[in-house]
Amino acid sequence: MYPEIFKIGNFPIHTYGVFLALGMMLGLYAAARLGSRDGLSRDRIYDLGLWTLIGALVGSKLLMFVVDDHVEIFSLDFLRSGGVYYGGFLGGLLTVVLLTIYYKMPFWKVGDAFAPGVALGQFFGRQGCFSAGCCWGKETHLPWGVHFTEKGHEFTGVPVYGPDGSDLYLHPTQLYESFFMLLVFAFLFYLHKRKKFDGQVLIAYGVIYGIWRFAVEFVRDDPRGSLFGLNGVLGLSTSQIISLLVGLGALAFMIYKLRTAPENPGS
Repeated sequence: MYPEIFKIGNFPIHTYGVFLALGMMLGLYAAARLGSRDGLSRDRIYDLGLWTLIGALVGSKLLMFVVDDHVEIFSLDFLRSGGVYYGGFLGGLLTVVLLTIYYKMPFWKVGDAFAPGVALGQFFGRQGCFSAGCCWGKETHLPWGVHFTEKGHEFTGVPVYGPDGSDLYLHPTQLYESFFMLLVFAFLFYLHKRKKFDGQVLIAYGVIYGIWRFAVEFVRDDPRGSLFGLNGVLGLSTSQIISLLVGLGALAFMIYKLRTAPENPGS
């Protein structure tokens, strides 16, 4: 679509980066607001958020290195790539765990504050993906199929033409996820005030996103590597394998907590 907004001299301002920054800032603001509902310090939430973003960035790059045999660490493409989302999620989650222990903060309350912000960040992040042309879908003849530009092909390799040279229209999987995650943000924001136990919002995010990501992968078509050769054995993508683990694990934990949770959250 529009990978570059404009240039300052020879320095390009990438649409993906702008959307990513916007999503991070608004997601962090939402986390601070929700954290204050549970008595958490806004300043501490911002502090946690900044370190979590660093942990997520490292995790996304690390999983990208694991699943993609062709990635070159010391390259411009590796540095400007968004990495693998689940790597970022797990890296960010690990950072939150470690920092809540260090700061002696309640992990589940912190997780509940951050989960809606993560969903909001994904809404903006996938808009960036769509603008850049990455994370594309399979060919489709549906009315909303998208034909990407030559510029997008130069940036990400998104296919533009079919074998016969005709325009190729693809599922806008980026937009599917973007608008879905906006709905998830609204639901999690609503749930936060009505949760039955601390951790319910974070766990709900794990259940919902695990199911969604497993489903949308069936119409994704961009190359994403292999996770220790399991993809060929199971017939699933890397993200689908992780989605099964995250989604089913979160669902089992949700059922357990709902059965054992006290009437008032915070215990």
